[in-house]
Amino acid sequence: MDKMENKKLKVLQVNKLYFPWIGGVERVVQQIAEGLNDSCQMTVLVCQPKGKFREEKVNGVKILRAGSSGMLFSMPVSFSFPFLLRNAAKDSDIIHIHMPFPLADISSILIDRKKKVVIWWHSDIVRQKILKVLLKPFMHMVLKRADRIFVATPNHIESSDVLKRYRDKCTVIHFGIDLKKYELTSEMMDAKNKLRLEYPGKNILFAGRLIYYKGIQYLVDAMKNIDARLLIVGDGPLKKELIDSAKRNDILSKIVFTGKVSEEDLLRLYHFCDLFVLPSIEKTEAFGLVQLEAMACGKPVVSTDLNTGVSYVNRNGYSGYTVRTKDPLALEYAINKLLSDDPLRIQLGANAKKWVFDEFSEQKMLGEVFNQYLELMSK
Repeated sequence: MDKMENKKLKVLQVNKLYFPWIGGVERVVQQIAEGLNDSCQMTVLVCQPKGKFREEKVNGVKILRAGSSGMLFSMPVSFSFPFLLRNAAKDSDIIHIHMPFPLADISSILIDRKKKVVIWWHSDIVRQKILKVLLKPFMHMVLKRADRIFVATPNHIESSDVLKRYRDKCTVIHFGIDLKKYELTSEMMDAKNKLRLEYPGKNILFAGRLIYYKGIQYLVDAMKNIDARLLIVGDGPLKKELIDSAKRNDILSKIVFTGKVSEEDLLRLYHFCDLFVLPSIEKTEAFGLVQLEAMACGKPVVSTDLNTGVSYVNRNGYSGYTVRTKDPLALEYAINKLLSDDPLRIQLGANAKKWVFDEFSEQKMLGEVFNQYLELMSK
């Protein structure tokens, strides 16, 4: 470690994509890249969704974007990526790979065996079952090679088909958010009061892409017997189907499809709503950062028991309720219980906020990642 004292650690983060591409994993990569860029010499290697190689700086961080001919099975098709990884790894002390990313798994064979490798395991491959079988040997190859494996919650290990055999390498580092953003300022209070005039009565909030694994259809079905308004923030391929379903059930008047909104508008909605619902139905929902955001604003959450990070973050009976997946009646019961009992809803919201402020700050996450880097390099 003495050799490292007079120079910055050189860290290469590896992921599929990077900002301005928006996704949970991409957000974590950006948090680490920008948050530790003063402490480390940080480089990020990713792919273009489609396009030629580009090197640039984003908020002071060096970004290498490998050329790609497009996306296939949610993965960039890039023939130059393996060689860019090999070359960038030569000048790095730590290679930090975010998985699942099959192209990186395959390409990791080109990394010098003496280099330190860290994996952040975000989730198993869930939907592409045939692809999962074909790529399993490469996945195990890089996991065996890894010096450390980071997971956001213990549930990531227990619910994974892959990680259990590597539990001795695993370290839990909670994802974190910038808590300052979620303060209820006087300006935010004014915005909240304006929303109350626009949307009187009780209001439920969902935020996310309108895609299959979010389970939003089951929440829409649950609204038949809920005396409240559902605000659906986001867009996606299921929007028309959801609108048609609401029309058939004569509940469209209870639902507002806001489409995509700005970060600032979403913050206002978090503070304004009475509770937040995340009705996901597949393990693809490995954590649910939106839960943290709503909880940081003092809102209780109703989520589903996926045995992933989702049900670890939302502690049943403490910060909200977890219910069975694909069960509109269970969602209806939990939501109505919270909406009908103001003291209970307020108490669970307060518990939720304390849980987030104690355990899920961005500062805490970055500190733990950096300490793991230093410990790894001391060996």
